[in-house]
Amino acid sequence: MMFEIDTISTLRILAAEVMLVSATEELTNGDQRAVRCRGQLLLEAQAAHDAIVGRAERLGYTPLFQHDPAGAAILFIPTPPKAQPSRLWLAVLLFLLTVASTMLVGGQEYIESTGQVVFNWGYALSFSGSLLAILLAHELGHFIVARRERVAVSYPFFIPMPFFLLGTMGAFIAIKDLVPNRRALLAIGIAGPLAGLFVAIPVLAIGLSISEVKQVVPLPGSFTEGNSLLYAAMKILIFGRFLPSGGEDVYLHPMALAGWAGLLVTGLNLLPAGQLDGGHIFFALFGPRAARLMSAIVAVALLGLGFFWSGWFIWAVMIALIGQQRSPLRNEISPLEGPWRWLAYIGILTFILVFTPIPITVNTP
Repeated sequence: MMFEIDTISTLRILAAEVMLVSATEELTNGDQRAVRCRGQLLLEAQAAHDAIVGRAERLGYTPLFQHDPAGAAILFIPTPPKAQPSRLWLAVLLFLLTVASTMLVGGQEYIESTGQVVFNWGYALSFSGSLLAILLAHELGHFIVARRERVAVSYPFFIPMPFFLLGTMGAFIAIKDLVPNRRALLAIGIAGPLAGLFVAIPVLAIGLSISEVKQVVPLPGSFTEGNSLLYAAMKILIFGRFLPSGGEDVYLHPMALAGWAGLLVTGLNLLPAGQLDGGHIFFALFGPRAARLMSAIVAVALLGLGFFWSGWFIWAVMIALIGQQRSPLRNEISPLEGPWRWLAYIGILTFILVFTPIPITVNTP
């Protein structure tokens, strides 16, 4: 017990170097113990963090600088163990399986004259290569920037899904370390969508240019892809008019379908909620309270959109269940400044441009 009292006193003294401490409390969760000091910071939050982090970690604790009704709080948590390296073999295996599943789905060609579906290797390669290039660029954007911020992350893990519309449920990386601050969170969060769009936009432009505009003939199992502002604008730019219109629509070449899917996935990731990329961007720009409120608003909005596309019901439930869960930052207090705020606004504008309110409409013969 004496060790515990001495530890609390030592951490309070450490906090007092950068804060006028008004209260100290011990928090327990099973065998884990933390100490929280509340009060008013004497230094800017990042400078205060940098001043004490080394000595706190030598005591076995990591300080987290957080908002608090009293002004600010320093939460000293036991220093997490070093992240274990990811399994490269598993990442490679899942990627190869996803190559196979996307080729299987993308290679299906309907022959109008015979009514048969055949496998087209050209379609398979163009769809799989285009879609995986977009997804890989997205995940590598996160991966590279996280490494530059010295945040441990996993390798990109792809999710093969041969019976799904796109042959994959996308890909993800896991953050395995504490993110330093809101600036780093923004950099990591926005890098993926921007890198993915850097590939998706030219892929979509090329794909649309080799697609045909024809009279719409509803077929069993066919669907009409939804419009985002950016997708609609690109069709107007390439075809000279809004589509679908006049009973005609563009019949997407597999490369165009991959580009459209890239915009769709980017829009989903940029939803300003929870641990999604858009949630990270919104948190970095506006802070924790606004981020929690926005997650709730997004969940309710998606419930409404669910009456137009049932998939939104699943997204609304997921956001409602996990939208408030968030890994803590080392310093969540310091706001974004200068060009970083503008970068966050670019992320929000990108979401507006690529979000697809009704992703898919199933055609009825």
